Amino acid sequence: MNEWLLLLIATTAGSLLSLIGGIYLLYGKWAVGKLQRIAVPFAAGALLAATFLDVLPEALDAGDIKLVLIATLVGLLFFFVLEQSLSWFHHHHEDNEPHNHSQRNVWLIVIGDTIHNFLDGLAIGAAFLISPATGVVTAIAIAAHEIPQELGDFGLMLSKGMRRARVLWVNVISALVTVVGAVLVFGFGGNLPVPEWVLLGVTAGFFLYIAASDIIPTIHAEPRRRVATLQAAILIIGVLFVGVTATIAHSFIHHDETSAEHRD
Repeated sequence: MNEWLLLLIATTAGSLLSLIGGIYLLYGKWAVGKLQRIAVPFAAGALLAATFLDVLPEALDAGDIKLVLIATLVGLLFFFVLEQSLSWFHHHHEDNEPHNHSQRNVWLIVIGDTIHNFLDGLAIGAAFLISPATGVVTAIAIAAHEIPQELGDFGLMLSKGMRRARVLWVNVISALVTVVGAVLVFGFGGNLPVPEWVLLGVTAGFFLYIAASDIIPTIHAEPRRRVATLQAAILIIGVLFVGVTATIAHSFIHHDETSAEHRD
């Protein structure tokens, strides 16, 4: 399959799934909390598996071990600073805030989510520069994270008084930014001023920060033991799913490339 086509499919599929989940939230019967209770631990497992089973190994193959790990640490610290200053990832807002701040906070959520989606696109584009298989696995991990995040944003925007149609269109436009980020990085290719292994190291730090600092604590905070046990099992399922997907993706694409070489 053409790499550009695969890139576009990978970047739009996750956004489409997030939007489908958001539409169901707008018109369905399940509350956002019930959906997130399942999606959040799966996202944590997917991000951890993508980091340790695909992104970091590819970065270590392409660059010096110590420098890759430094890039990973820099990425983790960078996103920590971003969260501290802008609270992008889960947008914790007080329920009793004054009413005149509501609309401002809605647009802060939109801006933060849009920038976050652009960073997601950069990570996917950087992964595709290494190999299509790594790009697909990275896109799957990001999609797994995007679904619960977008559901949370949908619910929060609705709670702030934004109309359903506007919530939907705002999220559609924000999701398209992921495609823009991926296309920019992949389009520049070898002309990027930063080595690919640096981008992958920073991506690994991004994934680790989201999973270990932003998602897993919400699982630990679950007061009901039965639900917490279920979430732990779902996290492991997320790890296994991405691990198996990575193996299949690399095998399939390697076989496809080998067949193409034989035809030539």
